[in-house]
Amino acid sequence: MIDMPDELVYAALLLHTAKKPINEENLKAVVHASGAQVSEDRVRALIAALEGVNIDEAISKAVAMPAAGAAAPAEKKEENKEEDVEKKAEEAAAGLAGLFG
Repeated sequence: MIDMPDELVYAALLLHTAKKPINEENLKAVVHASGAQVSEDRVRALIAALEGVNIDEAISKAVAMPAAGAAAPAEKKEENKEEDVEKKAEEAAAGLAGLFG
């Protein structure tokens, strides 16, 4: 997988949404209009990587994938919250014990 700057990927998605050709000239114009800078090599690499790609299909697959695993991070966050509460209670108890030494 090619490491591509976010600005360049967003520019390509913006062009696609606007039904404009994703080419070197248009990508550079969008990126430069945003105030960001990208190398010409990266622009050409993205254009080459997108050749023959059905962007709508890729987006629909990308949207569907995280939905399947969405519950796991929420559960982990809940566990971390419980651990934090327990840790704070232990620290508070240790602090009180120090008062009565």
